[in-house]
Formats: sequence, structure tokens, C-alpha cells
Amino acid sequence: MSPNRYNLLIKNKISPFKKNINVDSDKSISIRSFLISSISQNISSVQNALMSDDVKSTIKCLRELGVKILKRKDNSFLIYGKGLGSLCAKKNSSLNFGNSGTLARLLIGILSTTPNIHIKVRGDHSLNKRSMKKLIYLMSKFGASFYPKNKFKFPLKIVSTNMPIGINYNSGVSAQLKSAVILAALNSFGITEIYEKEESRNHTENMLLKNFQAIKIVKNEKKIIKVFGKKYLNPINIKVPGDVSSSAFFTALTLLNNDSSIKIRNVGLNSTRIGFYKLIKKHNARIQFRNLKKKNNETTGDILIRSSKLSPLKANKSFYPSTADEFPILFVMAALTKGVSIFKGIGDLVNKESNRITEMQKILKQIGIKSVSSNGQLKIFGKGMINAYGKKIRVPNLGDHRICMSAFVLAALTGANAHIKNFETVNTSSPSFLKIMKFLGAKFEIKK
Repeated sequence: MSPNRYNLLIKNKISPFKKNINVDSDKSISIRSFLISSISQNISSVQNALMSDDVKSTIKCLRELGVKILKRKDNSFLIYGKGLGSLCAKKNSSLNFGNSGTLARLLIGILSTTPNIHIKVRGDHSLNKRSMKKLIYLMSKFGASFYPKNKFKFPLKIVSTNMPIGINYNSGVSAQLKSAVILAALNSFGITEIYEKEESRNHTENMLLKNFQAIKIVKNEKKIIKVFGKKYLNPINIKVPGDVSSSAFFTALTLLNNDSSIKIRNVGLNSTRIGFYKLIKKHNARIQFRNLKKKNNETTGDILIRSSKLSPLKANKSFYPSTADEFPILFVMAALTKGVSIFKGIGDLVNKESNRITEMQKILKQIGIKSVSSNGQLKIFGKGMINAYGKKIRVPNLGDHRICMSAFVLAALTGANAHIKNFETVNTSSPSFLKIMKFLGAKFEIKK
């Protein structure tokens, strides 16, 4: 988390707007591009990388592991790949992942099968609360060890295996765990097979697909990812598109604000990431994707959004993998849409940066919105667009960027008096968030 801590005050409703914007670059692709470049051969190039706290933590960790990374005048990066199994660190040195669960899981995947790694790992106060039990179990199957034994939260010590053997893995909704297995498998002996029961983010596979000798995808009834260990990786050359998850907050603001429209340019529209848009389009959101292009196996395009009268949102569990980051803002949309919205199969939200179900319920309750949660399901009794002047929204320091951003949108739409603590946590994913909100006409005050 950024050391420059500040709170945010919001007191006024936002006026109608008609604007064109660019959102911050995609965090998932940015982090993966640096990690995969570091274990590839020769020099890779990354353009338009997100310069958020999570990506800065990625670059810092890789440099501490011996990777040469140069930033050029045009803000692109050259990464001098060391090849598989070549990252190195002094015995008992330490890495700090900051707030990034993506960095933590993916880099631990790489380190678990990198020879001679004896390293301590930790995160910030938020990441240190998150369980790594599933990750530790998977990396232990490759042969890595974690200490203290039977401890599943950071700080931890990793001792890698010098004789990693490929595994078989039935993946679930977590793209981070799937990616960790792929990255560990790249430097393992033999073949690793990953059977994807539920489709999850596929940026890692997309970035590696040009390495025909190292990874193949078979699509029958289930998707099977085959990783052939100990094969060299070609350098990558990538331009990172805008982050579709960051776009969701400006989309919600536009849809629920009267007489407003927005065009969000050059956004990543990977099919495994657009569950938010598929869901709200089913409920009368006026949204169009334009100028669609495909490069490096990733689809990009522009999003056009206009004010809409939504119907209550109904999301079954199939939406979760492609919508996981957007549920907090979906809860805001449900609260401001008249009728009962139901979200099913969202139990894993309790394991995010905060318990996103409980914390959003607390926020909605402060402006009189009733909700009920049980068994991985949430019902929100929406009141439609309300004026919340005189009501207060208080958000404590949760270390959760999505909660902060969602509370901002809720306050800007209703006029509630919001006090959001430690808003700097938004810098982990969207450092331009406040700049864009100001451009759209939102009024707020920063308190340091």
C-alpha cells in the first residue's frame, strides 16, 4: 500500500455528463507480462503497463530476484529475461508482495520450482490476512516446502524443490491458482495437465500460447491445459489494454446517472473478464462494444454506455468467475435499482482483500438499504435512485480498493456524506481513479 495515506470526503451528487475517457491499464495483464518476461529468453518489451502499487511491487520483487528491468523514455519497459529456473536470491532474504494476491500466488508458483530458493515472503496488513492454504497444497505437490508447517498466512518461508515433477490439477474458479500451477509447471520435469472445470481468466495461457513447445490447450468437453516442462520461452512484446474491471465503476456511474453517456476507449474485452457487462446487458443496460480487435490472443475495443433504467439483477453462480472483481459495484447498482436483486454462488468473496459481502452490506445499511446473505448468496432490496442527503457513509480502513471505489460511486450518485478511510489503497489497481472522477464532474475532498 502507498505510504502516502489519505482519507476521502464526498458530499455532493454528481451532475449529468457526456465524456470520453481512457481507464488505467489492465492490472492482471501487467503483472503477468513482467513475471513471464522474467523467465523467458532474451529481451521482452511491455508497453502501457499499469503503474499501480501492485505492479510496482512486481517490478521491485523481480529486481530483487536478479532480473534487469529498464524503463524507457516512452514509459515502456525492457525486461531482460533470465530463462526458466534462473531467478535467484540470498538465503533467508525476503520479498514483500504489498497488497497483491496475484503477485503473491503467481510468483510463488515460479519460485516453488526454481532451484535453491530459501526465501521469506510477506505482504501488507491486508494480504497477510488472506489464506494461502490452497496455494501451499498445490506447490507442495510439486515438491516445494513452506514454513512454519501448518501455517497458511504470510509471513512464510519458501524452500523450493530442485527436482520438481509435473502434476495433474482440477482447477476451479481461481485463475490465480491455475496460473500458479502453470508457472510452476514450466520448470518441472514431465507434463502437467490442468483440467478446467469452470472457465476462469486465461491471460496466463494467452501470453504463453506462442510457445508451442511448452503449452498446448485441448478443448473437448472440458478445457485441458498441457504444460511441457523445461522448454525455453520466447520473449514477449505486448501493449497492455485498459482494465475492464476499472471500467465497471465508471460504467455503473453512467448507467445510474440521469442524462449521461460515456465512451471508454481501448479496453481489454477478454471473454473471461466481461461477465459484469453480460449480466447488466441482460437487465436493460444500454451498452455497446465497438472497434473490436484481437492481438496477442486478447480482444480489445471501446465501450459505449448510456443512462439506463435497469431491472433487478439476477446472477447465478456461473457469473462468478468472469465477474469476481465487479461484485461490490454490482451491489451498489442493485441497491439503486428498484426491486429485489439476487446474487448466487459468491461465497468466495469473503476471501478477497476484505469480506466483500459483509462490508458492502454494512455500507448499504448506512443509507437504509436492506440486504440478507446466507450460504454464498446475497439478496439486496433495492429502493431505486434515492437522495441520501444527510445520511452518512463511513468506510473504515479495509485495505480493499474495490470497496473504496464502490463507496465513492454510491456517494456520488446519492449525495450521501461519505468518509472513506485510506483511499490510497485504490492505487493498487487504479491510480487515475480520482483524476477521471474529477474529469466527469465528481466533487470530493482529500484529507491527509
